[in-house]
Amino acid sequence: MSEPREGIDFFPLTVDLEERQYAIGQIPGSFFRREGRPTTHAILTDRLIDRPIRPLFPKGFKNEVQVIVTTLSSDRETPFDILALNAVSAALSISDIPFNGPLAATRIGYIDGDFIINPTYDQLNESLLDIVVAGSREGVSMMEAGAKEVDEETVLKAIELAQETNLQIIDLQADFAEKAGKEKSEFTPRGHDPAAIEKARDILGDRIYQTMKDSNDQQDMKESLNSLENELKDSLAEEFDSGVSAGAFEELLDEQFRTRILEDGVRPDGRALDEIRSLSAEVSLLPRTHGSGLFNRGETQILGITTLGSTGDAQKVDNLSPEQTKKFMLHYNFPPYSVGEAGRVGSPGRREIGHGALAERALSAVLPDLDDFPYTIRIVCEALSSNGSTSMASVCAGTLSLMDAGVPITSPVAGISVGLITGENGTYKTLTDIQGLEDHVGDMDFKVAGTSDGITAIQLDIKVNSISFDVIKDALTQAKEARSEVLEVIHEAISEVREEVSPFAPRIEKIMVPTDKIGAVIGPGGKTIRGIVEQTGATVDIEDDGTVLIGSADADSSQKAIQMVKDLTREVEVGEVFTGTVVKIATFGAFVELLPGIDGLVHISELEHHRVGNVEDVVSSGDEIEVKVIGKDPSGKIKLSRKALLDNDSSTNGGSEETVSPVELDLEVGDIITGKVVNIARFGAFVEIAPGTDGMVHISELENRRVSRVEDVVNVGEEITVQILDINESGKIRLSRKALLST
Repeated sequence: MSEPREGIDFFPLTVDLEERQYAIGQIPGSFFRREGRPTTHAILTDRLIDRPIRPLFPKGFKNEVQVIVTTLSSDRETPFDILALNAVSAALSISDIPFNGPLAATRIGYIDGDFIINPTYDQLNESLLDIVVAGSREGVSMMEAGAKEVDEETVLKAIELAQETNLQIIDLQADFAEKAGKEKSEFTPRGHDPAAIEKARDILGDRIYQTMKDSNDQQDMKESLNSLENELKDSLAEEFDSGVSAGAFEELLDEQFRTRILEDGVRPDGRALDEIRSLSAEVSLLPRTHGSGLFNRGETQILGITTLGSTGDAQKVDNLSPEQTKKFMLHYNFPPYSVGEAGRVGSPGRREIGHGALAERALSAVLPDLDDFPYTIRIVCEALSSNGSTSMASVCAGTLSLMDAGVPITSPVAGISVGLITGENGTYKTLTDIQGLEDHVGDMDFKVAGTSDGITAIQLDIKVNSISFDVIKDALTQAKEARSEVLEVIHEAISEVREEVSPFAPRIEKIMVPTDKIGAVIGPGGKTIRGIVEQTGATVDIEDDGTVLIGSADADSSQKAIQMVKDLTREVEVGEVFTGTVVKIATFGAFVELLPGIDGLVHISELEHHRVGNVEDVVSSGDEIEVKVIGKDPSGKIKLSRKALLDNDSSTNGGSEETVSPVELDLEVGDIITGKVVNIARFGAFVEIAPGTDGMVHISELENRRVSRVEDVVNVGEEITVQILDINESGKIRLSRKALLST
């Protein structure tokens, strides 16, 4: 826009990343099959670009500027956000828009003691550090980092390497601008009137300074400063419009704030430069949630709530990165009442998404592996009251809620913000734990999160063109000292992670099934797995490697679901006994369902000890009967027997034969008898040695040699001579044929 909108009091810069699914060869999955609202990934990339370029526009510049970045092609191997930021800088550098560039950005990874410049997604999965550094020729202007407890010295080396790389990219852009750039437009800031500023000094004197000194809290200071600004506006109304008087007030506020810091070494609320506001922490405030933690730092108060879910609750990711799902989410809410205002409440804005992503990154480094803790984890951080550094307070509240929820994090994480006040001739002061006014007037917001062992996240934003490495070193040192103090407060509130998760949280059990059985668990169109969920109330999630995760707050439901999955995937063994349901009758036998989806055949000859003429004379469809597995054919079909579990009495032989016990027959171990083979199983032959009385010759007792198939030695109906080996207490008789054979 060539001219700023009338009455606008801020710089309306908009950055929009347009993710195009064609860039990765995909059609959008939405109903309309076209791209819609920006993804979280796109919004975070927008912020990554906006933050370093914004300070490079002239102070007082209020013309509307829009930057649109469109992804035309992506290999999904290397993150494209760095390329996008460098492209934006190049575009602004060749435009006629006033812009104090170029700048450049570089990502650094750290694997096995080596730094990697602009690592791939695969390398980032292995890396202990993921830091993006943007900078101009003068120094660093923005940083964004996630790390796995990396020490400050290593982080500093990564920043230095990134800036060295940035200078090479800046040279390339400068050469490009020289060849293709337009002449920059002239700019005169509106609202800046030296005469108005001098009159403002005469009217207010040092009262802004005194107000900051005398105020009791944020609200008191806010009201007092507003009163002074209105007084100045009324006094200058005849000579200057409201925009000029507002600009004059901001100028005086900036001057007197810097004087108090740089010359007096005292902050507006009276704290020393490295002093943290009052701290407190509590856990288990909410009885029904899985975990809760309240963290207070001065007037900033954040409530963190952790919820545990199954892996099926993981967020599906639909962007241009390789990431498919997220099993850890942190959502940050900033309602208007947190700053004593009324306003719109709705979907999160870019600020809320950015703050949540930063806190999420800080905590992700200490979460347990999914193998050890198979839960999807969601943290919601509610800003109940805000006076600066709510994102870092969210890290602390999130830590408290995770520990209260029984999530076995490796270490507690704390966060702190460090500010900067610059003066003339390179003088500066760094401020630990900045509050609202210090963030508003100051030159830097350097957020650092980490454990007692190292850094887990960094975010640097500045309002000046760049900062030096000396400032970065001082800020990291102060942040480390402050982090230790905050961790002590967290430890006092909850010394260890809860031994168990909340009774309201699902218990997740993990079992493994063979990969070739996954289809049996899922069933056609997911019918089987849905049936398990409906019958038990448990969640069932199955992965490609055969991992099955079953979750329920009710132990009985969980165990029932586990058993159903095991039944679907187990191998039926010969000799096992089942109570099954007759599902089909045929002329040659009955099919019996042993387990869900698994059935076997009871041949008509295996129904009773006597000859059966009609299957339905013994069993009908729907009957529950007890059967024994007597064999499997080469194709895996299961052979069952009912009669193997029946006693040889009149009730099982139809009364056609009189049952005689071994005692009544006067049978003894060692007796030699000639009997008839009445049934053959895989493991041996049953021989009738008297009407209604039989014994079993195990396959190992048929011959003096190894026998592969019973049928190779004897057949049903054949008469054979055997010797009694054993008669147990129930009257079952073991026989041997080989005992009578010559060796």
